[in-house]
Amino acid sequence: MLTRKIKLWDINAHITCRLCGGYLIDATTVTECLHTFCRSCLVKYLEENNTCPTCRIVIHQSHPLQYIGHDRTMQDIVYKLVPGLQEAEMRKQREFYHKLGLEVPGDVKGEACSAKQHLDPHRNGETKADDSSNKEAAEEKQEEDGDYHRSDEQVSICLECNSSKLRGLKRKWIRCSAQATVLHLKKFIAKKLNLSSFNELDILCNEEILGKDHTLKFVVVTRWRFKKAPLLLHYRPKMDLL
Repeated sequence: MLTRKIKLWDINAHITCRLCGGYLIDATTVTECLHTFCRSCLVKYLEENNTCPTCRIVIHQSHPLQYIGHDRTMQDIVYKLVPGLQEAEMRKQREFYHKLGLEVPGDVKGEACSAKQHLDPHRNGETKADDSSNKEAAEEKQEEDGDYHRSDEQVSICLECNSSKLRGLKRKWIRCSAQATVLHLKKFIAKKLNLSSFNELDILCNEEILGKDHTLKFVVVTRWRFKKAPLLLHYRPKMDLL
């Protein structure tokens, strides 16, 4: 099988922030046009502007900050492509909190552990299953240390079953952070229905299957037709025909 080597320089334009010129840190995407920037750069820019820095499309006349979202997939790609970037960023954040005499947040600790795993993937006597379990443990620790996103913008959702092969939820109305993803909903439904795996589920909006990394804010802005009504989502077994 032929392989082609691509230099990092050739893809720099796709993984750097247009505002600061550096590699994306805490990648944040504009939901209107899907252009991505560093979160701190974009937030600072939107304090005085309401358009996308790249294409100049109006994000929102008065509240542009409500129409941007964390792009975890893009950030993971950047960290995997640029050697040492994640570890260097976590070190800077830890030094910042130590300098101010503040406790290091749980998410910074968790990502620091994750960075060490990426830098040393061939540890003796350990398997991929061990890496997976360590990652899950780190994610659970992050949730315990946080405020469960109660201070985030909230979204009201109705989860309806769209298949005779699954039962409906006893409580189909939920309210959660707008930064929660479709993957979080899959895990929630799988737990409530005692399914063996959340990968068995598809979640749909307007009969369109949603990607697991879509945030609920992104779904509301780009998929939901009735802006003043609670978000209606359907779930079904994966590949189940309606």
